[in-house]
This record gives sequence, C-alpha cells and structure tokens, in this order.
Amino acid sequence: MTLTFDPRNHGESEGVPRRYENPLAKIADISAAIDFLLTLTEVNVHQVSAIGICQGVNWVIEAARLDPRIKAIGLVAGHYLTPEVARMYLGGAAQVQDRVERSKAAEAKFKQTGEVSYIPIVSASFEKPESNVLLAAPFIQSFYHRWADRHALLAHRGLWENRIATMSEHLIWGHRIELSMTELHLPVLMDHADLAASGKDIPHKLFETIPSAKKQLVWLGGQGQIQFYEDPITIDMVIPFVTDFLSRNT
Repeated sequence: MTLTFDPRNHGESEGVPRRYENPLAKIADISAAIDFLLTLTEVNVHQVSAIGICQGVNWVIEAARLDPRIKAIGLVAGHYLTPEVARMYLGGAAQVQDRVERSKAAEAKFKQTGEVSYIPIVSASFEKPESNVLLAAPFIQSFYHRWADRHALLAHRGLWENRIATMSEHLIWGHRIELSMTELHLPVLMDHADLAASGKDIPHKLFETIPSAKKQLVWLGGQGQIQFYEDPITIDMVIPFVTDFLSRNT
C-alpha cells in the first residue's frame, strides 16, 4: 500500500497560511501519515518506508531521523537543501543572504500583523521573466508554468498555485540537511542523475557522509530533473530500484 498526500497549507489539504513551506510542519505531517497508515489492518508496523522526490527528500530524511517507525527511505532526484545548493540556485552567497533577510522580514511582519506576502514560484511571463521568483531557471519555468493554469477543463492538474509565502525562503535556503544525513543509520537508497536537482557532485558527497551500513546509490546517467517527473522511460527505470531496495530492507 502507498499513501500520497498534500501537506498542510498546500493543495487539497487545509491549513493557513496557504503555500507556507514550514519544515517542522512537513516532518510532522509525515509522522501523522504513518499514524493513519498504522490504523489499517493491512499495514505492517515493521514494514513502513518513505520516499521523497525533489525537495521532499529533505523532509523524508528529517522524519526518518526522528521517527523510528520508518524502517527505510528512498531519495529520488533530491533537491538537497545545503548552503552549497542554495548558492548554486541563487547565484552566490550575497543573493542567498538577500533572500534570507527578505524572508525573515516577511515573517516578522506576519507575526505582527497577520499579513502574508507572496512571491511567484516561477515567472508568469516567458517574454518578460521576473527576477522576484523562487525558481528562475527557464526549464523549471517551462514545467511549472502549465500547472498554474487554473482553467476548469484542466482541473485534473490539481490545486497547485504559482506562489509561495515569502517567509518560507529562509526556512528553505537556510536548511542544513547535510547535518541530518550524518545521522541516518537506517537503509537508504539514493537515486540521482547528472542533470537532476543539486547537480552531479553534491549528491555523491552527501551519499558518502551517510553512516548507514545499508545504503545504495543508483546513478542513472544524463537524465534531467523533469524526466523524473514525467518521462515514462526514466520513471520505469527508477521504480524497480526503489521497490526492490525497500522490499529487501523492511
């Protein structure tokens, strides 16, 4: 059995502020999902595993570190939140600091007034790209832009919104997942590729720091991040590795 869900404040789940990326809440939601699963008679408490994709790898890692009910994890095309990755995405240390300071100011304003400020995830225009966005790379914009179209005939795309609470950014770019990875002692599968999020070198470095006696790195080749989302060939390559590893280690 597999459970997928929208974390609080996102998509079809309730909670405010909307589109607020709160790591502690996401970690708690994973444990709450396990609480639910274990109410089902067909779920074995000794065979619970978790899979994280893109930025989701960070919250799966943190949840696995804190919740002993998670027996193994799979990390697929991870956008690992480390200082090195933040500098790579935003263009340097100065840009990271600017984003962090803006985010903390937005958080202070929210605490004082209850007002939530937002920035776009990607630019709304291809012709005139905005600089005030979370993810500026053109190929990322091309992927996410279509999900922002909320036409009634495109309801099957879900309730994704092209915005994020500004006060989220310091919690994203300031996260230090590399510290938590040194505390992973359960079985860990890392699945990545040359052009996936976090680049080619960082995932290799992070994998080496995992102390688990049961860990496996699967490197597909030249695939890019978006292929892990929608390319059937890439997805069909990943699934057997994930299912085999988790079935053998839970």
